[in-house]
Amino acid sequence: MSWQKLQADLSDTGYVASDDLAMALFLAVTLGKPLLLEGPAGVGKTQIAKTLAELQATKLIRLQCYEGLDASHAIYEWNYQRQLLSIRASAEEHKPSGEVEDHIFSEKFLLQRPLLEAIRQEKPAVLLIDEIDRADEEFEAYLLEILSDFQITIPEIGTIVATSRPHVILTANGARDLSDALRRRCLYNYVDYPDRGTEMAILAKRCPALEDRLAEQIVGFVQALRKEELEKKPGIAEMLDWAAALAGLGVNDLADDPEQTQATLVCLLKTERDRAAVPKEVQQRLVGKAA
Repeated sequence: MSWQKLQADLSDTGYVASDDLAMALFLAVTLGKPLLLEGPAGVGKTQIAKTLAELQATKLIRLQCYEGLDASHAIYEWNYQRQLLSIRASAEEHKPSGEVEDHIFSEKFLLQRPLLEAIRQEKPAVLLIDEIDRADEEFEAYLLEILSDFQITIPEIGTIVATSRPHVILTANGARDLSDALRRRCLYNYVDYPDRGTEMAILAKRCPALEDRLAEQIVGFVQALRKEELEKKPGIAEMLDWAAALAGLGVNDLADDPEQTQATLVCLLKTERDRAAVPKEVQQRLVGKAA
């Protein structure tokens, strides 16, 4: 397979990838290297992992990162309740403490979290580590062994080597700087808002029944809206939601019913400040640019 074939396969599933992104994903899959995707929210970073899993006909395992995420939620955890019950039963049977310890710290009592689950799949899974920049810097240290050697060390058991190497995709929205150690272990691509041609292609793939004129207006409006001073610029997902809403309302032209068009901006503007920043006058100015 070539990167152009991968790009075409992605397009067939409805994901329009730039040449740079298609090449980065192709190399990540071919070389078995993690791929770090940075860029604003809503540009399709998470969706590329879902689409890759679909193309590979394999399992998507997702780790959603957040502040305070630790190994017990990301890698593995012991089933403490079952361990306690086993200890009580062993005490009644007067088993030696060493035998009890070996028993309760065995695979039987191990709970797999996303990272451990991903490396123990028979068929290589797609491991999505989503919004890694939301996790604490200390958490990155847990990832280094996995991303470098695809193995996990559990003190009570030893080192578990990957049954298969997952296709790893990490995403970041720029909440904080990532460590050099993490970046060195990954291939990299910056995913930005699409240009007009690419966004038109995305809309055509996802909403093929949309009239050409309305599609051009939608993309033109959204691209102009992103240039306004907003707290949260609308991403591709918001653009698609808006297109579906307009189609569902039977809209053929954004200029036909300004009141209705203004009301539908709930699909694009997700904060009170942004809603206030785009009153009817601004909306009509943007419609004029999109026409």
